[in-house]
Amino acid sequence: MTARTEHDERTDASAPPAPRPSRHPIATAVSVFGELLITAGLVLALFVAYSLWWTNVLADREADRQGDTVRSKWADGPGALDTKDGIGFLHVPAMKNGEVLVKKGTDPKTLNNGIAGYYTDPIPSALPWDDEGNFTLAAHRDGHGAKFHNIDKLKNGDALVFETKDTWYVYKVYKSLPETTKFNVDVIQPVPEESGVKKPGRYITLTTCTPVYTSKYRYIVWGELERTEKVDKDRTKPVELL
Repeated sequence: MTARTEHDERTDASAPPAPRPSRHPIATAVSVFGELLITAGLVLALFVAYSLWWTNVLADREADRQGDTVRSKWADGPGALDTKDGIGFLHVPAMKNGEVLVKKGTDPKTLNNGIAGYYTDPIPSALPWDDEGNFTLAAHRDGHGAKFHNIDKLKNGDALVFETKDTWYVYKVYKSLPETTKFNVDVIQPVPEESGVKKPGRYITLTTCTPVYTSKYRYIVWGELERTEKVDKDRTKPVELL
């Protein structure tokens, strides 16, 4: 065996490193696919946060603004009913949703502002001060204020209180329907026989989507007017709201 020369050592040091074995195409594809899944997951998480949290923040701000407008007009004194700004506020203690401004219409543009709307189609709603009929309301259950999110907490006998400029309308829940098709318009009939009643009266119906986070079916709650109270100068609340 001969001794290595200085030239041999220099030659070895300057030689390019041996090429690394290339990754198998399947391994590369799996790696890329995994990265895409992580990215998609992050995008989905951001979308869910936007839909279920940020839209609530924006809707609540807008609902407060519109509610302040209505109360400001009430404070101005007598005037004709203006359904454009809203007809009053729904209070449902069992749902713990604060006061809910109610306006005309159930289209997304209206409900997305964190309020409830009364039906104009396919069956026009009665209004609380009508001699008889069904005051039919809709609101979102998730996102955009989610004012009816806790509708499943309502039980028979719970209060549904509607506040107008000069009157408190106190309804009591008497029947719930946890699931029905979105095409079931009988639930908002003037006499909602599906709830068990057979004759005209002064009813209220709450409708929203179900199950939670979907819009496949509808959840329904019916109430009947128990009494009215005139609003005094201090706007003293009915006992159900104290």
